[in-house]
Amino acid sequence: MARSVHAGGRLTSRFEPFARGVQRVTAHALGPYQTAIVRIGFAATWLMFLLRELPHRRELYGPDGPWNWDMARQLISANDAFTALMWSDGRLWFEIVYFLAIVSSALLLVGWRTRTMSALFMIGVLSLQNRSIFMGDGGDNVIHLMAIYLVFTRCGQVWSLDARRAARLDGAGRDDRVGPVLWWVLGLALSVVTFMGELGGFWLVLFWGLWLAHGLWWVVSRRAPRSEARVLLDVVANLAHNAALLVIMVEACLIYATAGWYKIQGSRWQDGTAVYYPLQLDYFSPWPALADLLTSHGVLVMLVTYGTVAVQVAFPFTLFNRRVKNVLLAAMIFEHAVIAVVLGLPFFSLAMIAADAVFLPTSFLRRLGGWVARARRGLISRTPLSRVRRLPRMPRLSRGDTLPGSRGEEKHAQEAAEDARVGFGA
Repeated sequence: MARSVHAGGRLTSRFEPFARGVQRVTAHALGPYQTAIVRIGFAATWLMFLLRELPHRRELYGPDGPWNWDMARQLISANDAFTALMWSDGRLWFEIVYFLAIVSSALLLVGWRTRTMSALFMIGVLSLQNRSIFMGDGGDNVIHLMAIYLVFTRCGQVWSLDARRAARLDGAGRDDRVGPVLWWVLGLALSVVTFMGELGGFWLVLFWGLWLAHGLWWVVSRRAPRSEARVLLDVVANLAHNAALLVIMVEACLIYATAGWYKIQGSRWQDGTAVYYPLQLDYFSPWPALADLLTSHGVLVMLVTYGTVAVQVAFPFTLFNRRVKNVLLAAMIFEHAVIAVVLGLPFFSLAMIAADAVFLPTSFLRRLGGWVARARRGLISRTPLSRVRRLPRMPRLSRGDTLPGSRGEEKHAQEAAEDARVGFGA
């Protein structure tokens, strides 16, 4: 009997780490700061790209481009890619889709209704990029993939208007009214698109599944916030989030690993001169004087060439050592910043930096959030509105009631009025 108890305890201790891992994966959405910075990075990158190309939008993705609607229709009928721009070839429809892509990017950036905006963000990215697949660079491919992955993450846990609203609603006991209205409007739009027959099997299941999941989440959260059904929904959402976060990390590692190993096979990367040639092209030399300065030092070109290959190949293996990983991560972010300036590829570099941000340490991201909050408070304190003071709301008096007449209470009210300021809190 004692032997069996001892064997059972030893078996339990053997599986205890596995049980703790399962409990952590199902009970928590891991990496809240990492997914938030990835959300902010890709939303900001796509938004800035759309705004920069606003004067040229019709030539790039619209009816005035060389890749016309009929050619795109033939290609999409072969590869079954999704794009809302194939639902109509009208100029007005293109303007609506482009405008919605800008709005969804901006709202995802600030974290307003992140579950809904992440889906609309994905629709905007896929609609424009799949309409004209020959426009853009490698950064477009990264945004394309990450837009899909973000749909399955809980990327609004921190640094978002959703997190602030959730804290206020929990404290005040108010109910959400905007969410159901937005859900019904999008459901109506999805019904119209389905009735028109514009969605294929996979996309039909995906969009209706997301719509039904959001509705079920709202109903359970409102009717039975502490029920077992609510716990089950949390477990499913956490599993989807953690799986998507893992896919994002693996995707970033694959990008660097494949890029590094393909570079090793190139003769120019082997002899250390690969970095020299792009700097001699006018297309990749927005600053010719700077490019000439860099290429005039052969040793520097060789070190940058070999260093790029070494960092890209080694990075996936450094994830097991936190200190080495952080050093290489800083080196890659600096390298992309240099590429943005020297080669004139800002959006490619921003997309890669946003993908790299998933590996940033949580302690650093928390400090970064604190710096941003202090800078925001300092900026707001210098605005004219910050000098406007609000008086505290006085209680409504009924007939026969009197105001507190003690001087101490009057002084306390004056001090409260002095502390009250117009602006956003931390």
